[in-house]
Amino acid sequence: MGVPGWVLALEDAWDARRARRREGRSPDHFRIESYGGHGGPEGVVVRGRVVDDPPLSRAVEGEGVRAAVGRTLRSFLTDELPGVPLRVRVGEIEATTTTDDEGYYVVRLAGVRSDGPWVDGTVGLDGPYRGLVDVPPTPIRVRVPTAAASFGVVSDVDDTILETGVQRVGRMVLQTFTGSALTRTPFPGVVELYRDLARGDANPVFYVSSSPWNLHAFLDAFLRHRGFPLGPVLLRDLLGSRAGREEKHGRIREVLALHPDLPFVLIGDSGERDPEIYAETVREHPGRVLAVYIRETRLDPGDGRVEAVSDAWEHEVPFVLAADSDAVRRHAEAAGLLGGVTG
Repeated sequence: MGVPGWVLALEDAWDARRARRREGRSPDHFRIESYGGHGGPEGVVVRGRVVDDPPLSRAVEGEGVRAAVGRTLRSFLTDELPGVPLRVRVGEIEATTTTDDEGYYVVRLAGVRSDGPWVDGTVGLDGPYRGLVDVPPTPIRVRVPTAAASFGVVSDVDDTILETGVQRVGRMVLQTFTGSALTRTPFPGVVELYRDLARGDANPVFYVSSSPWNLHAFLDAFLRHRGFPLGPVLLRDLLGSRAGREEKHGRIREVLALHPDLPFVLIGDSGERDPEIYAETVREHPGRVLAVYIRETRLDPGDGRVEAVSDAWEHEVPFVLAADSDAVRRHAEAAGLLGGVTG
């Protein structure tokens, strides 16, 4: 969904005013956030953001709605820092970059090698910034699949693994602001399904969503708390119109490009545009997709949107509209995706 021009103009004016107010003063709560990264010897992408905000509190059992709402609000009311010089190291490879006008950084490194499915690294200052010199670097983890990987999984998040109700806007907003990583629930059977698809830590799982980067910490904590296989969480800028902020389809293209030797399983839901996006992915990358699974979540299953995609399907790739995780499991097991090596 596009953002009206007046909203962008208002944000630009607010950012300019805030920049003038803090000019020449050292940040009070300088913090380098890492969104992790992924790739292989041909290229690795690392993302994050630099802000002048205290770390968010962690959700705890029994906390009230007030604490959850406050945490969510703080995740959106960020004081981002543009123009920060950074040095990123992954394994033995280093690169430098500078944060953009929204505080984001994206760096690409070539030649990263690993014997395991994860490579450790750091991101830190690459020179003085507004009086700051000695700032401890932030650790990062980068997913680099090994030869043990048979395929990768690209999964949507909202209404695919996490009950959100994106078609009911009021309910979605209420859950987003009042829930936490401990209280939000996955669909029945989805954790076990993803563990079996991941085959331990062999097959990488990429969580790709249209949710804003502001929710990265929440989603990462949710995945950890519920026991999902860990993997890169690829989101988008809140306003979604800045240069370099690819939409969901762009993230999927990036995943397939950085992992050229892997075929993929695509998992999404029928609530938004996953069927159309995945159909385009199959067309653009012949031979790279093993199966497409769409969880049925429409308020009106008879609206014909998914059927328009499935009826026009001209590929040998299975396109499965599934009522629940068990239906996905049955097809994936029959297709040999839950055990053995796929051909």
